[in-house]
Amino acid sequence: MPDRKPLFAPLSNTTFRDLWIANNISNLGGLIQGVGAAWMMTSISASENMVALVQASTTLPIMLFSILSGALADNFQRRQVILLAQIFMFVVSVLLAVFAYLGWIGPWMLLAFTFLIGCGTALNNPAWQASVGDMVPRQDVAGAVSLNSMGFNMTRSVGPAMGGAIVAFGGAAAAFAANAASYLALIYALFRWQNSEKARTLPREDIGPAVAAGLRYVAMSPKLLKVFFRSFVFGLSSIAILALMPIVARDLIKGGPLTYGLLLGAFGVGAIGGAFANGWLREKLTSENIVRLSFAGFALAEAAMGATENGIISGLAAVVAGACWVVALSLFNTIVQLSTPRWVVGRAVSFYQTASFGGMAAGSWLWGAVAENAGSGTALSIAALVTAGGVIIGFFMPMPVFEDLDLDPLDRFREPDLNLEILPRSGPIAIHIDYEIADADVREFLSLMVERRRIRIRDGAQAWALMRDLENPHIWTETYHTPTWVDYVRHNHRRTKADALNFDQIRALHRGASPPKVHRMIERQVIPPSDDVFHKSHIVPH
Repeated sequence: MPDRKPLFAPLSNTTFRDLWIANNISNLGGLIQGVGAAWMMTSISASENMVALVQASTTLPIMLFSILSGALADNFQRRQVILLAQIFMFVVSVLLAVFAYLGWIGPWMLLAFTFLIGCGTALNNPAWQASVGDMVPRQDVAGAVSLNSMGFNMTRSVGPAMGGAIVAFGGAAAAFAANAASYLALIYALFRWQNSEKARTLPREDIGPAVAAGLRYVAMSPKLLKVFFRSFVFGLSSIAILALMPIVARDLIKGGPLTYGLLLGAFGVGAIGGAFANGWLREKLTSENIVRLSFAGFALAEAAMGATENGIISGLAAVVAGACWVVALSLFNTIVQLSTPRWVVGRAVSFYQTASFGGMAAGSWLWGAVAENAGSGTALSIAALVTAGGVIIGFFMPMPVFEDLDLDPLDRFREPDLNLEILPRSGPIAIHIDYEIADADVREFLSLMVERRRIRIRDGAQAWALMRDLENPHIWTETYHTPTWVDYVRHNHRRTKADALNFDQIRALHRGASPPKVHRMIERQVIPPSDDVFHKSHIVPH
């Protein structure tokens, strides 16, 4: 990891500080609402599965819609996307409070409202996470991510207890109203934020191609795939504590909504400790060892909570679980953000959230079903075994070693002057690049071209191939296609400074007197000649 900076360094940035404070107020309201929804479900439904589905209904939209939201975050001003999401959640929360006050809420309607709030969260999260890099310099991103986690868990340490007290004395409707009011501070701060995102020099991608570009980038980034898989497993196994905590409070500890709030508060206290320990852990341990420690600690917490009816022991287990939760998830998030260039960071974050929240949604349903049939203690014990399996996975699929890559645009490409008039949408475009490579350098050249292929396809090239001239074996031709001319320009603008080493090494092997020759061609098809066209010797361009 980069050299450790003080945890609170990003707060010297006025924009980040104002939005961080307002976002924590909103988080506080969301946690109060979560307590109200979970406890309301226990009062209107006797099904443990329905209680666990409250958690699933909030996380499922994040799994379903985050990829689309990531494309929106990368193609529109992130401030506007966040603002739209916050206003939507404010309206839904007001309606939820009104319906609860009037007594119109049943189990499925409650799940529908929490699902809609989850949809707003799905729209908000990729833009919010990606905007961290718009607010603070790159060297402060890791600290800002940790501060976001710490801020959320500071509110988690008091929000659930506040929620439990509000529900106990004012009912669920009061908790929902408190959540609705909490959005106002962040909406105000977003209106005041003077965003400094760079002006776009290329037209926005359509949503379909933008999603496809994000998928392609992730598919050609094996390090990111490892992070996504480990985060999915962590979400699947660790969500058992949060999903079943209302049932633990009610059935194992024999408490009420305040007990539930205190357990969540203990989880938040542990998470704050985890946020403070993040920098030290990243200095002393590798990413893989941090993740293994988090899996192991969480497994012990689940086993302890499932085996006891003592509130103090359950509270201590929640503290350990909270610390492991924030250490693991903030590490996953930081690696994704610092391993991804700005043009695709919203989509990369959305894929990470799809993996982690998808695991949480599936886990909420799974552990709720197990608790329904075997009891919450048994469900937590089984979850502990699954979580412990996450440690074993690390021996076969270790986390990537963190590299402080410079992912700023390389900015070497200059759009060439063309002698044929074309439109940005004209295409397909075929690119051929000729290299002259000495026999002694062929092995090294081919090795470098493996990485070159990955970079090209990752950034949008199609049908990449490497060919060798049979008559002049020292001539090698790299070829690829893009659908349109603007896609070709966009492909070249996506190249980062971290990619420069590969390109420069290949260029150094070229033995020609002049630089490698680049042929940029537009494909044209001809209509098969009919008898009439054939006799007139006409060829009609497509």
